[in-house]
Amino acid sequence: MDRQQLLRRVEKAWRAFQDSYAGLSDSQMMESGVTQAWSVRDILVHVTSWEQETLKHSSLILKGGKPPLYSATYGGIHAFNAQMTARKKHLPLSELLREQSSTHSPVVAFIESTPEDEVRGDTRFRRRLRLDTYGHYPKHTEAIRIWRVQHSLG
Repeated sequence: MDRQQLLRRVEKAWRAFQDSYAGLSDSQMMESGVTQAWSVRDILVHVTSWEQETLKHSSLILKGGKPPLYSATYGGIHAFNAQMTARKKHLPLSELLREQSSTHSPVVAFIESTPEDEVRGDTRFRRRLRLDTYGHYPKHTEAIRIWRVQHSLG
């Protein structure tokens, strides 16, 4: 897969994710139970947090370094997820949507500026990118879509 194919894959998954919650009211976005106790709002925080992690660690990965282990730093990935969700619990939905947009654009720009040999093939950079972005969004897209159907929300 070359850079343009990768960018199309990221953007296709991103658009599907955004479409999954399009048209929901603010109160619907706050309703828990979409994924266990999480609301759509919590999922937005979660997805944005992982994109922020991509930005935080990608340069290090490209230089051959290894990001700290989540088990050592946060007590595991589930603990990291819980901490990020709790940390942003007080933020208004409008602020979270702005943060989401202002995080995603730099992720795309970073991909655009990454050396071609890191974009192609099964590199550490690509594996991390897949886990945090285009391989991650569909899991939450599907959960939101199922929740919407179960609650007759379109």
